Amino acid sequence: MPLRFILKAIIDKLWRTVTNSDELLDQEVTDVTPSYKILFVCMGNICRSPTAEGVFRWVLHERAPQLSVYVDSAGTHAYHVGEPPDYRAQRAAERRGIDLSQQKARRVGQEDFASFDLILAMDELNFELLRELSPPEYHDRIKLFLKYAPHLSRSDVPDPYYGGTNGFELVLDLIEDASVGLLEQLHKTVAGSL
Repeated sequence: MPLRFILKAIIDKLWRTVTNSDELLDQEVTDVTPSYKILFVCMGNICRSPTAEGVFRWVLHERAPQLSVYVDSAGTHAYHVGEPPDYRAQRAAERRGIDLSQQKARRVGQEDFASFDLILAMDELNFELLRELSPPEYHDRIKLFLKYAPHLSRSDVPDPYYGGTNGFELVLDLIEDASVGLLEQLHKTVAGSL
């Protein structure tokens, strides 16, 4: 394989593991192949799942920069493929110091089920859609994201798309709680291998 393709693959992986280009310059790279891969999924990949991707990257950066975890997001539908996250999601995240502007919506592909260790649905509808799309041998990788925040007593991150600004703030609150719980679980179960 030509060297330029290898270098491009490495650069692409590095780019997706940070929240913005300034962090890329500051980050000391020791291993470009992540040991664990997480995919966040909602319906269109412009509100909840890109927010979860951005928030979890931020949580990793702040609380566990030593962990080698690849984070991505996708939608179960192709409504917005190639589009950036909803401007309201971007603004709400930006107010908390989280940049979503580099993300582009994509649809879940068959290859995602084999390549991601954990696939986190934002709600029960998308959980069921993922299980329908997935080969049975990967069903155990698909979980509801709010499972990592049981104290919230809810299973769904509500879709804020048709609501007002407060819906995006609620989504951020829920996702931040679940991200912290997810990181705690990663420390317990896979940190030794990461």
